Amino acid sequence: MPRLAFAQSFWDGYDALEKPVRAGVRKAMAKFQAMSAAELNADKGLHLESVQNARDPRMRTIRITDFWRGVVLAPDDGSDMFLLVNVLPHDDAYTWAAKRLYSANSATRALEVRNAVALDELTPLYETAARTAPRLLFADVSDGTLRDLGIDDQVLRAARSLVDKAQLEAFATLLPEDQLEVLQYLAEGFSPEEVYRDVVAVRRPADAPAEPVEDLATVITNTSARIRLVTGPRELEEMLAKPFAAWRVFLHPSQRRVAYRTSYGGPVQVTGGPGTGKTVAALHRVKHLLGRSEDGRILLTTYTNALAAGLREMLGLLLDEDEKLLARVDVTTVDACANGVVRTHSVTAPKPIGDREQRQLWEKVVKQLDLPFTARFLAQEYRHVVLGQNLRDVDAYLAASRRGRGTGLGAARRREVWRGVERFEQFLRDRGETTHLGICARAAELLADGPAPYAHVVVDEAQDLHPAQWRVLRAAVSPGPDDLFITGDPHQRIYDSRVSLGSLGITTAGRSFRLRVNYRSTEEILTWSARLLAPVTVDALEGEGTDSLAGYRSLLHGGRPRVRGYATRQEETEALVERVRALVAEGFAPHEIGVCARFNLALDAAEEKLKAAGIPVLRVKGQVTQGSEGVRLATMHAMKGLEFRAVSVLGVAEGTVPFAHEITPREADPLQHDADLLRERCLLFVACTRARETLKVTWSGTVSTFLPPVD
Repeated sequence: MPRLAFAQSFWDGYDALEKPVRAGVRKAMAKFQAMSAAELNADKGLHLESVQNARDPRMRTIRITDFWRGVVLAPDDGSDMFLLVNVLPHDDAYTWAAKRLYSANSATRALEVRNAVALDELTPLYETAARTAPRLLFADVSDGTLRDLGIDDQVLRAARSLVDKAQLEAFATLLPEDQLEVLQYLAEGFSPEEVYRDVVAVRRPADAPAEPVEDLATVITNTSARIRLVTGPRELEEMLAKPFAAWRVFLHPSQRRVAYRTSYGGPVQVTGGPGTGKTVAALHRVKHLLGRSEDGRILLTTYTNALAAGLREMLGLLLDEDEKLLARVDVTTVDACANGVVRTHSVTAPKPIGDREQRQLWEKVVKQLDLPFTARFLAQEYRHVVLGQNLRDVDAYLAASRRGRGTGLGAARRREVWRGVERFEQFLRDRGETTHLGICARAAELLADGPAPYAHVVVDEAQDLHPAQWRVLRAAVSPGPDDLFITGDPHQRIYDSRVSLGSLGITTAGRSFRLRVNYRSTEEILTWSARLLAPVTVDALEGEGTDSLAGYRSLLHGGRPRVRGYATRQEETEALVERVRALVAEGFAPHEIGVCARFNLALDAAEEKLKAAGIPVLRVKGQVTQGSEGVRLATMHAMKGLEFRAVSVLGVAEGTVPFAHEITPREADPLQHDADLLRERCLLFVACTRARETLKVTWSGTVSTFLPPVD
């Protein structure tokens, strides 16, 4: 009986197919699986046909519907392994198949594909121009080194014709994935040794054969991280019924070695830009750790309730809803975990209050004590210095470092600040209330006095956690091998938290990994979005040094983001309605479209106009069930952790992005002013990078200073 595998190239386009075509795929694949090899070759229903003049003689097509064909790579060695690589309209399928060539990468041993015809046509044109170029892009890398990194003869010839990175990008859609990534790393200035470590080594199976082989079944096995082999009809139906959900927990080669390493000697840090699969790596790490023992409990935690709900859903998908395994994992926010610890020890635990109530109390403190500080200043000092360093008395505060605060304070002024702190905390006690960070501080104390409740702690979206929250996590697991697995991206830090992990007993030196390949958004969306952060530097996740997006890229391509201003908010909203209508007409399902803005007021107007146009909408205020119908409307903060095929970002205007009210005046505190602006930049960056295929950014009135100039 033929065995059937699915390539990532198939899944990339499957979600965009119309329902009748997807139904045709399911029917054809089910029929395929039920046949013997002899029946398959003789069958007239599937119409397994060769492709004339194909660069790869193994190329076949099968019938999906009257007008659609599936492109299949067939074995030529007597084996029974077939690989479905694409589904396209009839004529497009034959054209696409005729140009592609599949082969095994000599370094990673993985199956890879190239547009061999286009490469042969384009390379001579670049070679002609290269003869007069003063310098070539890979002049400092020898042929032998390139071959050691998996570059084959056809790609080597193309690489030797390139003058700059722009020309490399022109080749990007034609080159095999592993070879393209090697060249992109080298072009970014990484050494061959670094490229081997970060690209070749992580993609090459530990048990790969010593020499490359072209046997299709073996090569597919070596590419298991990008190719899914179907073992039975039930698995096939489940995969095709919910492909997007299935691939949300799909682990790519650059993540597999990190997630499934047998053991680490201590805390691990995994960073990377949006869409690089940090969350997926965290989920697979949980799965790996569950398999290490039969009774150890795991905490899987993050910053917000919506993100925790998303983690819970994806973990269930990854573990096939195995109740026994899921019962060993607590999936919750750090604040909820801390609150549970405190309540376990006291039935009268104080109630936490929100940011708005805290600001009101600080204003009351300033007024009662007639302090020479603003309520904003005192709230920030309390958060960053007092709670950040867990200071308990005035002497500790007088001796504390105030690094990162831009307003100097002598001893006398510090004593005045401490008077305000004492009055604020007295107000809380009188009301039987506290703050979320106050609960975390208490929880950390309680955990430190007893045995650690967890064998492992896995943290997602770590960039937004406060030192008080980190103390809870440090105390929740005993220091040692595999204690903490931390993922995050400092470029997505949208809450004002500053932390030095080393000072909290969390050292990741020698156990830090960076994911550089985006598997969600197109290169055009990423390049444009990265320009939002180009004017600033971003502190590293652990609090020491800076982080960079250098080498961060996507292997997907599409249209460039569209940016446009309008005279009035009404015109901007009307344009949104027309854009959504056009997207739906193109085949986008409403739930695949996301609309976001800095504030709910803009979303209210958008919701009203969309509903009036007969377009279903759904406001996102927490985790939304994936199958729920309706265009998603969310604030920029609520967009964290979500993704859509199409995203519209509204109201990116002066005074709104950045929101003037949230920016500390430069004359009051220049460092806090810069931190506030960076937080707002990161928020816009997060909103834009939720888009998978198409992005539009609009404003009315005066455009935000954050937006790069329109080309």
